[in-house]
Amino acid sequence: MKYGYIRPFEEDELNSRQFQELDNIEHTHLFIEDHSSAKNRVKLDTLLTIVKAGDVIYVYNLYVLADSTRHLLELLQQLTKRKVTVQFLANQISTSESSTYSFLTILEELAQFQSQSISAKTKIGLLEAQKKGNNAGRPKKSMVSVNEAIEMYHSKKYSLEEIKVKTGISKSTLYRNLEN
Repeated sequence: MKYGYIRPFEEDELNSRQFQELDNIEHTHLFIEDHSSAKNRVKLDTLLTIVKAGDVIYVYNLYVLADSTRHLLELLQQLTKRKVTVQFLANQISTSESSTYSFLTILEELAQFQSQSISAKTKIGLLEAQKKGNNAGRPKKSMVSVNEAIEMYHSKKYSLEEIKVKTGISKSTLYRNLEN
């Protein structure tokens, strides 16, 4: 069975380009979202529940189907497992196994790259902040308070709760410093 999925997006708010591309494919049952939002994609959810092995879904471009690389990857993995082919008309990309390259493999690599890129940028930002004197995480407890808490602990006159209230040093911080 052939299906078409249409969703408005900024460059084609009235879906005219999408309709024009899908008109060239005969016997296509269309699923048309009435909004461009990434949320509440009822028509896509319905389409995903009815497709079966051997079916083909025609979509104008990648963004019509998904809003992020991760979302696109998840959808295509799900559809590939079910042996459903997706054809992206504007990009001339197909997820069929007979295509000259595995688009799914390329997409998996892109998703991994995106994740690694974000991680690297975060680490660089943290290092730059440290150089400027801004440290991530909780500020360290003052050694004066830590030493006072240790003395109170060794005196055996105070409970751990009393030590915490008076010095602001938690039980775990106290024990960690006692070990050192």
